[in-house]
Amino acid sequence: MGDVVGVVARTGRAVAPDDPREPPVLERVWAEALPELSRQVAPVRTPQPRVLVLNDDVALELGLDLDYLRSSEGVRFLTGESLASGSIPVAQVYAGHQWGVYKPILGDGRAALLGERRDRAGRLRDVHVKGIGPTSMSRVDGFAVVGPMLREFLMTEAMHALRVPTTRALAVVATGAPRDHDDRVLPGAVLTRTAASHVRFGSFEYVRAQGDLALLRRLADHVIARHHPAAAEADHPYRALLDGIVDAVAVLTADWMRTGFVHGVLSTDNVLVSAETIDYGPCAFLDAYDPGAYFSSIDEFGRYAYDRQPSIMRWNLERLGDALAPLLADDPVAGNLVAAEIVDTFDARYRSHWAAAFRRKLGLDDRIDAQTAAELAQGALDLLADHGVDFTGFWRDLAAAAEHDQQPLRDRFLGPVAALDAWLVRWSTQAPDAALIRATNPLYIARNHIVEEALQAATDGDLAPFERLRDLVRDPYTERSGSEYRRFARPAPDGTARHRTFCGT
Repeated sequence: MGDVVGVVARTGRAVAPDDPREPPVLERVWAEALPELSRQVAPVRTPQPRVLVLNDDVALELGLDLDYLRSSEGVRFLTGESLASGSIPVAQVYAGHQWGVYKPILGDGRAALLGERRDRAGRLRDVHVKGIGPTSMSRVDGFAVVGPMLREFLMTEAMHALRVPTTRALAVVATGAPRDHDDRVLPGAVLTRTAASHVRFGSFEYVRAQGDLALLRRLADHVIARHHPAAAEADHPYRALLDGIVDAVAVLTADWMRTGFVHGVLSTDNVLVSAETIDYGPCAFLDAYDPGAYFSSIDEFGRYAYDRQPSIMRWNLERLGDALAPLLADDPVAGNLVAAEIVDTFDARYRSHWAAAFRRKLGLDDRIDAQTAAELAQGALDLLADHGVDFTGFWRDLAAAAEHDQQPLRDRFLGPVAALDAWLVRWSTQAPDAALIRATNPLYIARNHIVEEALQAATDGDLAPFERLRDLVRDPYTERSGSEYRRFARPAPDGTARHRTFCGT
C-alpha cells in the first residue's frame, strides 16, 4: 500500500498562501496516483462568465480568497478555464449499474476534477467543475444551464444544514452562452463543487472489469489513505475498507430517511465511497408522507422510491463487494464469500442508525431502548401514511405536543383519530424533550414547489427568491417571525400537480 498512501500523505504539508492575483494552488493527488482513471479535459471558454452565487463558507473553509474568486480572473478559475501552474483538469473514468443494468463505461461526461485542496482541518477536498463542455466520455453536449446548477447548490446547502453528509457547491457561474434545452433556449452555467472525493462505487466496478488486479489494489489503497486510514493498520486492510464503507453508507441512508429525502437515481455511478450525497438532479423531499413516493420522470417502476432506498443501497454495496472481492481473499470464491458476509451486516447497521435517528426525532434520550423507539417511530409513520400527513411538519409539531399543546399536531389530521390518541399516550409517557425535537426536526426544508419557483425566477434573471430560500434552508431549525415565512413551512397547496423531477444535473 505504500506508494499510493505516500502520494496522499505527502500532501499533508502546509500549503503556502495563494497569490491573490493568481489561481489558487491545487494538488494533483488523484491524477498522479491513478492516471489510468483520468482523461485530460480542456474546459470550453465561456464568453461572458459572471458569478451568480458564491458559497463564502466553503471558500473560506478552503482558504480561498473571496475577492479573487469574484474577480474577472477568479470567475474563470471557477469555470476551470484559468489554472494554476501545473494543474491539469481530468475527467474521471468509471462504470456503473444504472437501473440495474451494468454500463461498462460512463465517466465524467461534462465535468472535470481540477485538483485537490486542503481545508482548515487539513483534509483533502476535491475541487470539481460541471457543465464545462464535452469530454471523451460525453453522451450529450457536456454543457449545463442555470436552473439545475442552482438546484444542486441549494440542495447541498440544505443537506449540509440538516447534518446529512454531502458534496457542497462552491459557486454557480453564468457562462453567457445560451443553450438549447428541451426545445427552449436557457442561460448556460457551470457548477463548482467540493467533495471528500469523487470516487464512486462504479470506479471500482470499472477497474474490476479491466481485470487489472494491481490497479484495483492501487485504487483501494488510495481510498484507504483518503477515507479510511485506520484500515491500513488492520489485519486485512481491504476487508476493513469494505466494512467501513458499509457502515458509512448505513449512516447516510438513515439520514436520508429521517429527513424525508428521496435521491431519485441511486445507480452505482451516483454513490460515493466517501458516503457523501452526490448528484441532485431528480431528488425531492417528501410533503405528505408516502413511503412509496418517487418523483423521477424516468423511474417508471419506482426502483429508487423513498422506502426502497435502504434495499437499493444494500444492492449497490453488493456490487461494490463484487468488485473488491479479488482483494479480500486468495481465491475468487473465498473473496466473494467474504464480501457477502461484510455486506450482510448492512441491514442490522442501518436499522440501528435508523432507530437512533428517529429516537432523536421523537425527542427521546438514550435511556429509551432502541426497540421502544423504533416501535414508536414506525407507529408514527404508519399514521402519517394512513392520513397523508406532511412529514416535516408532523415531527416539528411534536415539540409543542411535548409542552402539552397537541392542537397543532392534531390539526394535521381530519377530525378525531383514535390511533393518534393511543400513539400520543404511549409517546408522552416516555418524557419527550421539546428542545431536542426542535434541534432535530427542521421547520424549513427545500419544499419542491418553492424550489421550482425560485429556480424559474433565477432562470428569468431574478435571484432574490433563490437567495431567500437559500438563507432559510441554511438555518432550518430556527423559526422566523412574520407571516411571509409561513408558506416556507407548509407543503404544496391542495390541488398542486404531483411533483416531477428530471436528471438535469
